[in-house]
Amino acid sequence: MATEITASTTGQVYTTSNGRPITYATASQRVGQNGPVLLQDFHLIDLIAHFDRERIPERVVHAKGAGAYGEFEVTHDITDITNKKQTSADIFSEIGKKTKVATRFSTVGGEKGSADSARDPRGFSIKFYTEEGNWDMVGNNTPVFFIRDGVKFPTFIHTQKRNPQTNLKDATAFWDFLSSNQESIHEVMHLFSDRGTPLSYRHMDTYSGHTFKFTKQDGTFKYVKFHFKTNQGNKTLTQDEAAHLASANPDWHTQDLFSAIERGDYPSWTLYVQVLDPADAEKFRWNIFDVTKIWPHADVPLRPVGKLTLNRNPSNYFAEIEQMAVSPAHLVPGIEPSADPMLQARLFSYSDSQRHRLGVNYQQIPVNTPLHVYSPFQRDGPFTVHSNYGSDPNYPSPLRPLTYKPVDKHPAHERWVGSAVNALQPVVDDDFVQATGLWGVLGRTEGQQENFVYNVSSHLFAAKKEVRERTYKMFAKVDENLGARLEEASERAAKAAEVGKGDRILDKLTARLV
Repeated sequence: MATEITASTTGQVYTTSNGRPITYATASQRVGQNGPVLLQDFHLIDLIAHFDRERIPERVVHAKGAGAYGEFEVTHDITDITNKKQTSADIFSEIGKKTKVATRFSTVGGEKGSADSARDPRGFSIKFYTEEGNWDMVGNNTPVFFIRDGVKFPTFIHTQKRNPQTNLKDATAFWDFLSSNQESIHEVMHLFSDRGTPLSYRHMDTYSGHTFKFTKQDGTFKYVKFHFKTNQGNKTLTQDEAAHLASANPDWHTQDLFSAIERGDYPSWTLYVQVLDPADAEKFRWNIFDVTKIWPHADVPLRPVGKLTLNRNPSNYFAEIEQMAVSPAHLVPGIEPSADPMLQARLFSYSDSQRHRLGVNYQQIPVNTPLHVYSPFQRDGPFTVHSNYGSDPNYPSPLRPLTYKPVDKHPAHERWVGSAVNALQPVVDDDFVQATGLWGVLGRTEGQQENFVYNVSSHLFAAKKEVRERTYKMFAKVDENLGARLEEASERAAKAAEVGKGDRILDKLTARLV
């Protein structure tokens, strides 16, 4: 019987990876005191070979992150839109039901070593270990996204990364994409407000963004969106505060989350759902499958469901958080995807990236393992660490009949009929309506519109003039005065940079390079 590899205890005997005790952990075998190292020194070779392979591929997006464990407790009865106990969405079956969770917070665009305080959307993924499988709620701290068609996602992310020639961040590429794909405007309004730089992971909300379905066993369903509202209060950083933290403590958010839990100040969030009947969805003003749009609360109010509390830090970051693998395709009976095209693309992309990053058996890693799993037709492959289902048949066999649990019928309402087309979705005036509304919301709090202009202009000025001018026109569709204010501030900053009135320390350092 194999022994589980766990944390050491005091006085534990040190061994090689194959379990042989070692006399000296800090000395290589050599020919004499000063002679060459011996190839037979397995401890040395094993140690270095493992060291050379310690890193796994970095996530293409959401590379920098932090995480913790906790529990979700149902506080309100929603079985009228799911089902009664022990049927669909068992996680919500009764008030007081508790489910263990693992969570991971992250920035989106930066590399693993980037600053926590960067202006960037924040990911907030939650793995619920339910009796009917793992449910992963993969969301962001903004309720909308930049694009609504998954085919744009790879090229969009390219523009948020580094220039292929210079390997530098590129303001021109950043704004060139956004101003050429103006359905992004609503998310841009969120990102460049102070909401784009939260004070900490504990002080931000998260949203599913995408539309999902609560289904019942009779085939009926409701469309839903998930909202996790922080119970610590929403708090943000200004542009200058975020920039200061990037140099003073680039791991500010990571440190804050760990320290809060360590001292017993357990952060929590309240889960709400928005619920829309399919019949109402057909006449709703907004396309409910368009992730660049919200469902206004006045039209679709928030309904409380339960409370998420984080109360335990990981004991090993790499094993439990870096190897945590989440995907919106990890669903449970009673919760299903909608026809949202961005969601449909992510259903494939997330799981595929985990197979690349961690291997095809990524769900055998303890943090990813469901409470109950029996999937004997998935066998072998790298890093098979459990029994591999022993001698059980690896095909459906009457010799070893399986038990199948009835789940929901296919929804009765959705019927899709049509020809295969490239579904172009041109930007229309309606794409700016909600962005204009958010600009008005920012105006209700003193200084927020001014901060927005400063936040955008301090980034946009570095883009090429043609891109800047196109971007001013995009913002003018939100509010004519906003476009004018951004043009004035950005061009002033661009002119100052040209005449050498920028960062004095950088100017001095540049002069020393000559």
